[in-house]
Amino acid sequence: MPHHSKWQDLPTEAINPATLEIDTMPALSIIDLIANEDRRVVAAVHKERERIAHGVEMISDALKKGGRLFLVGAGTSGRLGIVEAAEMPPTFGTPPTLVQAIMAGGQDAMFRAREGVEDNFEEGARSMARLRVTRRDVVVGVSASGITQFVRGALTGARKKRARTVFITCWPGTELQNFVDLIIAPAVGPEVIAGSTRLKAGTATKMVLNMLTTISMIRVGKTYGNLMVDVQTGSEKLKDRARRIVMMVTGGTYEEADELLKAARWNVKAAIVMKKAGVSLTQALRRLRRADDSIRKALGEKLEPQRALLDGAKA
Repeated sequence: MPHHSKWQDLPTEAINPATLEIDTMPALSIIDLIANEDRRVVAAVHKERERIAHGVEMISDALKKGGRLFLVGAGTSGRLGIVEAAEMPPTFGTPPTLVQAIMAGGQDAMFRAREGVEDNFEEGARSMARLRVTRRDVVVGVSASGITQFVRGALTGARKKRARTVFITCWPGTELQNFVDLIIAPAVGPEVIAGSTRLKAGTATKMVLNMLTTISMIRVGKTYGNLMVDVQTGSEKLKDRARRIVMMVTGGTYEEADELLKAARWNVKAAIVMKKAGVSLTQALRRLRRADDSIRKALGEKLEPQRALLDGAKA
């Protein structure tokens, strides 16, 4: 009986007819070719907009109720999850446990490929048990090919714990759509280099993860307009950003913003509420707690005059 590869029919392994002679082309032509292929990514992701929006609702609802978000992957997919999770604390002031990344092979696999670890279904399932995933959590499995066993094991383990499950893949035909709560599957087509899913599939995955995490953070009050008001001020660059945010929102000077932030113990949200509501730090923090940490609710605002913020930024 002839052997049939389970990978050969996957769209991520397909041969791209537009790049058959790529090894004979000059660099500028290859750049144009790759750029043209990448344009397909945006269109493919946009077609999944309703599913992505559903994912945002699932995640933001879980976070509001004390749940966590787990991003699970192997290889490129795992590394993209790690990058996403690592950026949440400095950007949105979240604790490191709120958004966590699980990668096949552990931390060592982040910097050096560990072939074979992605095939371990049982280890994926065990990772969910070790992290004590519960029904309040959301687990997002990421696998460009759609058949990564480590990811499938993690989703199976998460489902047993009654957590909500989302699957991001570039194989729209995966049968997992009958197993998970939500599947997001941008059809990006064959890669420039056959099977190299760090290219279009990786770009599409990054876009989807960016949307899921960023919009969820917006929905739970981590921004004020488009300003990252929960920014952590652990470096001079971030302290400068905090001063500029307070300066823009309150209409004060850079120096006044600095003094206000010092009085607010470098809590940007508290500084803004203190200034705009004319209250003390204790009162500002109390208002924020009662308003689910939302500046708008704490101030009773419906709409911030965004043009004024933009004008302030240019001043």
